[in-house]
Amino acid sequence: MSQQVSQQYAFRAQKSVGLIGGSPAYNPIEAFQAPDATARTYQYSPDGRLFALAVPSGVRIHQAETAILLQELAIPSVIEFRFSPRGTYLSTWERHVNVGDGTQHKNLRIFSVSTGEELISFSQKNYDAWDVQYTISESHAIRLVGAEIQVFNPAEWGKGIVNRLRIEGASGVTLSPGLNPSVAVFIPEKKGQPASVRIHALLNLSAPSTCQKTFFKAEKSQIKWNNLGTQVLVLTQTDVDSTNKSYYGQSGLYLLSAAGNFDCRISLDKEGPIHDFSWSPNSKEFGVVYGFMPARVMLFDQRVRALHDFGTSFCNYISFNPQSRLLLLGGFGNLAGKIDIYDRRSLTKISTIDASNTSHCEWSPDGKFILTATLSPRLRVDNGIKVWYLLGQLVHIQDCEELYQASWRPTPIDAVPPFPSVIPPAPAPSASVQAAVADAKPSPARPLGAYRPPAARGQGASLAYSREEDNDSSAGTPRGSGTATPTRQGRSVFPSNGQSRRYVPGAPAPPPPNSDNGKPRKRKGPKEKGEGSGRREGGAGPESSAAVPPLLEVDTGELTTNDGSVPPTPGMEPLDPVQKKVRNLNKKLKAIDELKAKVARGERLEATQLKKIESEAEIRKELAALSLSS
Repeated sequence: MSQQVSQQYAFRAQKSVGLIGGSPAYNPIEAFQAPDATARTYQYSPDGRLFALAVPSGVRIHQAETAILLQELAIPSVIEFRFSPRGTYLSTWERHVNVGDGTQHKNLRIFSVSTGEELISFSQKNYDAWDVQYTISESHAIRLVGAEIQVFNPAEWGKGIVNRLRIEGASGVTLSPGLNPSVAVFIPEKKGQPASVRIHALLNLSAPSTCQKTFFKAEKSQIKWNNLGTQVLVLTQTDVDSTNKSYYGQSGLYLLSAAGNFDCRISLDKEGPIHDFSWSPNSKEFGVVYGFMPARVMLFDQRVRALHDFGTSFCNYISFNPQSRLLLLGGFGNLAGKIDIYDRRSLTKISTIDASNTSHCEWSPDGKFILTATLSPRLRVDNGIKVWYLLGQLVHIQDCEELYQASWRPTPIDAVPPFPSVIPPAPAPSASVQAAVADAKPSPARPLGAYRPPAARGQGASLAYSREEDNDSSAGTPRGSGTATPTRQGRSVFPSNGQSRRYVPGAPAPPPPNSDNGKPRKRKGPKEKGEGSGRREGGAGPESSAAVPPLLEVDTGELTTNDGSVPPTPGMEPLDPVQKKVRNLNKKLKAIDELKAKVARGERLEATQLKKIESEAEIRKELAALSLSS
């Protein structure tokens, strides 16, 4: 298809809620009427048909395509809600309240979307995993109550529990997708007993588990099924690392098969936490991001055979596009926000996106666009939404004040055209991008130069720090050669045609070397020195009229030899090895004498100092031997 598929997305901010049409225009859907009050949350149905919004007065259900209001449920104080897979039922959760008369507050309620009728209600105190889980066909629904898994028939909610399974110590349950649903139950370690994951067939709960895996160092878990429901990845974590190697605790990754014919621990060759892992939509492979930064990214098949090593990079997020053709690696949170896009077929990088301050990242249903959003309260500045093409081009920008939520409208994979074999070019950017480019003011180029403290700004720089890069230096050293770099303070040498002379930064320049007509200077006696000083102090003599300031220079002309080299300083001849050894031994004896004086004063010495005193006899013996040999 040459025409781009329109992708709708929704957003929720402090003062606004809206539905935005997809590419290429990204215009708001005018039929949608935003509520006057602040919305608490919104949700699309998994099939993308419905869009619901929670407001203080209740829950409003709209048709997603046309934004027409279909149903309004008068349920105040709703904190969260969720649709069933086919959008038939709506579950809502409110804060649990203790009722004084002893009855339970049933804060988990399930409604029929078409009629608005309340079908059943439960008491659910904890917010974590509050919702009922449905099979993909909505034939069964389960929830975990204490250590018991309760099974319901959604078509007949009035019959109550139709099946149940009690597992002591169970803290979490995850229902698989697919036509043959299974449940994965996690039991954390307790009182020295190892943790375990057990898989049961939903339609035959009373039978023994089809697969079971036990392991230590597992206080909590994260369970992800593949789309077929045949295999599951289990990430186990502990809050504290007993080896003190990681701030994030210890983690392990395991692969289990629902049929029980395969299970193993996934061996990772880099120390550190497991940042993220994700199944490919084709259910045949998965990717893992693990290790201390820079983290390593590996691609495995369903038998945990390594398919490709993407190397190390600063990333902590991995995601496949819905068609399994592209792979996204991102570094968010405390990382810079760089996104790398890889082609799964060639395993080559096709683009890099700079999405700084990203809080939410998501593929579009057609697998060609990426939505990134900066959300509050993660960041309260620069909130907004950006839509990128997979080749890295920015195609849409929307700025929002205090943005809380943003997401694409789900679309079944069958309703989306197949991903092209050749990636098409990027579409034209929307008007928002063009306006942003037009409004962007280019930052003026600031002149580069050496840093100067505020007190020295506006004054002429010392010659010692000049880089000799003006037009006069065209015949000298080339620009950027490094020979003009200033030396340390007090050791800069003023260029004087081969004459070695120390130059003090800030002092006036010395006179040219031919000022004495090439005659060697004559040393002044004490009398001449006094006369010269008197002339300088009194201002008498012919030199006083010129007011020549004193020169801070060190003349080393008399210290040079015929060949121009500087002879060694008298008294600093190099020592032979025996003399060096004698000098070091004398230093040790002097240190031992100081330690003995401390002992005489009653001071307490350390063990190493006492050992040093004990070695005095050996040092003196060695010193005597060296003296005889010399």
